Amino acid sequence: MIYHLLDWLNKTYSPPGLDMIKFLTFRSGIAAIMALLLVFFAAPKIIEILKKKQIGENIKDDGPKSHKKKAGTPTMGGLIILLCVFIPVLSWGDLTNTYVLLLLAGTLLLGLVGFYDDYLKVVKKLPKGLIARYKLVGQVTVGLGVGAVLYFSPEFAAFNSVTTLPFFKDMNFDYSFLYIPAVIFIITATSNAVNLTDGLDGLAIGLTIIAMMAMALISYLTGNAIYADYLNIIFLPGSGEMTIVAAAIIGAGLGFLWYNFFPAQVFMGDTGSLALGGALGIMAVMVKKEFLLPLLAGVFFLETVSVIIQTTYFKFTKKRDGVGKRVFKMAPIHHHFELSGWDEPKIVVRFYIIGIILAIISLTSFKVR
Repeated sequence: MIYHLLDWLNKTYSPPGLDMIKFLTFRSGIAAIMALLLVFFAAPKIIEILKKKQIGENIKDDGPKSHKKKAGTPTMGGLIILLCVFIPVLSWGDLTNTYVLLLLAGTLLLGLVGFYDDYLKVVKKLPKGLIARYKLVGQVTVGLGVGAVLYFSPEFAAFNSVTTLPFFKDMNFDYSFLYIPAVIFIITATSNAVNLTDGLDGLAIGLTIIAMMAMALISYLTGNAIYADYLNIIFLPGSGEMTIVAAAIIGAGLGFLWYNFFPAQVFMGDTGSLALGGALGIMAVMVKKEFLLPLLAGVFFLETVSVIIQTTYFKFTKKRDGVGKRVFKMAPIHHHFELSGWDEPKIVVRFYIIGIILAIISLTSFKVR
């Protein structure tokens, strides 16, 4: 809204210096700083409210024993992140841009699904929270909505079902009639992947920041005709505006990490993890880089695969031998390292390093083709 006001003033009166409002980099930087400062202002107040309302984390009995001491830590901290992302984006983003509106809508809806799940767990004291199939319905609905808009809207007609293949030059892939199911799967998968990764202090939000830094650059390049032509990637007019959303998530994420790193003062809960995972998936789909996600978000991917391997092998051996066996000491895989004797901060920082390396490799794929 601030952007639209300043843009009107600039076009009407052309005051000196206000022309910078047109630059995406300027607005993205302001959005990131604003999000960071908003977290520092809002987080202590919201954490205090959560404590007074006794909205604390319930630690599962089947989790690591060392996590028992975390019981009662305020959760639903995703509210802090979402609040401090939406205010800067609504202030500095182009609210007529379809990419921005679609991304905000999907993120908000998934945040609401996560909020209801957290509410049932910590307020209504239902151990499993929202039943998995109902959570899945919410994720599928968001994926269906995003996929339908991207496929049927005339604005995206030129490349509605087409995406790029990383590491291959001049090679695109057309989903054809399978595009909407593919979008549903991608958004649901990334939303759940971040949710599964949110098991150690600072792990999920730190990895989200790293992935969003890469995604911000990708969005900017994709929405710039000169850079898109130079890199030989699909040019999508208007997609660069998503850089502001990514920048706001980075700023809010850094602020939240201040309170979420070990020992955490607040957890993001499903309110944050489902929303942030969904936002990452939606952005990847909209900039036509969903095939890059397993690499760019490689740690999230590894966490998900570890759970799939663990549950599949357990069921297989139980059916075959009558006794279920495990590949890992515990899944997701960060718990395996935890039970192997690694300190929690060591696991988190090493996963950060892996995330940074994978993000760099993902960005180099634009030229190594």
